[in-house]
Amino acid sequence: MIQRLLLTFIGRRIIKTAMKRTLIDRIPMWLPDKIGQLCEGAKIYDSSCSPEARVYFIDGREQMFLKVAKSGSLKKEALMTEYFSKKGLGARVLSYISGDSDIMLTTAVRGEDCTYAKYLDDPRRLAGLMGEQLRALHGIDAKDCPIPDVTSDYIARAEENYFADSYNKEHFPDSFGYRSGEEAYQVLTEGKDMLKNEVLIHGDYCLPNIMLDDWRFSGFIDLGDAGIGDRHVDLFWGRWTIGFNLRMIGARYDKAYEDRFFDAYGRDKIDENKLKTIAAISVLW
Repeated sequence: MIQRLLLTFIGRRIIKTAMKRTLIDRIPMWLPDKIGQLCEGAKIYDSSCSPEARVYFIDGREQMFLKVAKSGSLKKEALMTEYFSKKGLGARVLSYISGDSDIMLTTAVRGEDCTYAKYLDDPRRLAGLMGEQLRALHGIDAKDCPIPDVTSDYIARAEENYFADSYNKEHFPDSFGYRSGEEAYQVLTEGKDMLKNEVLIHGDYCLPNIMLDDWRFSGFIDLGDAGIGDRHVDLFWGRWTIGFNLRMIGARYDKAYEDRFFDAYGRDKIDENKLKTIAAISVLW
């Protein structure tokens, strides 16, 4: 079996951890003819890692991924996946159909995600590569990006969750360094005006969403939070995922790996106060 990822929840964000692709007889739902024909004769694996969507790996004449979720929920992801593809940064969207459910079929990105053992076994090298690749992403000319403002939505969602008292309190008294939602909300209020729409961001820059082909970058996946936003969103999650995923496999954690990530990205672009604000927003997601 090919290792993939299971789930845990940090705040309201789904974090992937290790799971397996499960070979199945067929995709257990109706598919439009043009998608069903592309899947004919292929081996089908259930690769789902979220209660919000079903994901199937199609291993046929071409390797593909099929994602099925509630109506309208994949619209942004399909749009940004196609945009990243045009920039040479990810999979092609072969089909996106929205009806009673959303159905998105994409090509598979070469290689494995960064949670595979051969990458985690060399965390210093991995952290450096992550920093370099993120700096490259943020340096792309993205004036034509179809989603020009993710910062407003990012802040608004945290504020709405706070006032609705709907954020996850399970990790207090130390959730991303905050002891309570009230403490996080105060930091958010004081710091939100610092956040800008400045670069193309992934929005969920974590190890499971970065694909490598024998240490060569091959693309990004899971782009539902991508668009033009503040670079510190990706910097925050990039730093966090290094420690989290190393601890998940029982590896020895060393802050030097986080430092290596920031050094490779470039300290000249990093504002610790903005990182604290992103941490506060993340508490309330």
